[in-house]
Amino acid sequence: MSALANAYVRAPARAAALRMLCFHHAGGGASLYRGWQRAVGPHVAVCPVLLPGREARAGEPRFTELDALVADLDAELGGLLAEPHVFFGHSMGALIAYRLACHRRGRGESLPRALLLSSYPAPHLAAPMPEVDDRDDDALIGLLTGTGGLAPQLLDWPGGVTELLAVTRDDLRLCAGHRDLGEAPLPCPVHVFGSDADALVGEQDLRAWDRHAASPVELRVLSGDHFYVRDDPEQLLGHVRALLRRYL
Repeated sequence: MSALANAYVRAPARAAALRMLCFHHAGGGASLYRGWQRAVGPHVAVCPVLLPGREARAGEPRFTELDALVADLDAELGGLLAEPHVFFGHSMGALIAYRLACHRRGRGESLPRALLLSSYPAPHLAAPMPEVDDRDDDALIGLLTGTGGLAPQLLDWPGGVTELLAVTRDDLRLCAGHRDLGEAPLPCPVHVFGSDADALVGEQDLRAWDRHAASPVELRVLSGDHFYVRDDPEQLLGHVRALLRRYL
């Protein structure tokens, strides 16, 4: 096995000047970033991170405690993070990317050249989704459908919906259990993205990331709902390509 291969990320297919590790949303998987390598070009290696308990790792137990997940990510991804890299995270993935950077700073390890964070409130604010333990499956389906996280046609595939709900519940527990530690702002640049019709995360929630960055946060609000990254990725990727050129 390559020194860069691990449970979370396949070894990059090519050498590149910069690696972009991409963290997915609650209930999602690494397939969210299918096509991104072609879109960003050959100078950046796109490395989608797949958390356990879904897609190719469906048989593995899922994390429901953020600190444990971050410690495991840090241990497993060390080879990839020894080279120049940036983090991209959407929704829950933004929280994971931020906490992983904080964890590595605490250990004196190298930090990303930049954090690119999408559709998640600043970490001192409440998680965007309500508690799920007191909601039955029908209530959770209604919540996911209303925010764009569950396509109506998937309701015709009961087995798939059952599995999606189980994964989503555990991921939302992970987010709900996070508590801001009041850490010093990160020294690496932070770029925040959101969308104008997001029912979960508003522009003020995104602007509040300023508290967690040593330099002013750059915010871009694009069109779409909470899942604009999935539904219309090209509008985002245009901005991502420009930022990656900055950090190459």
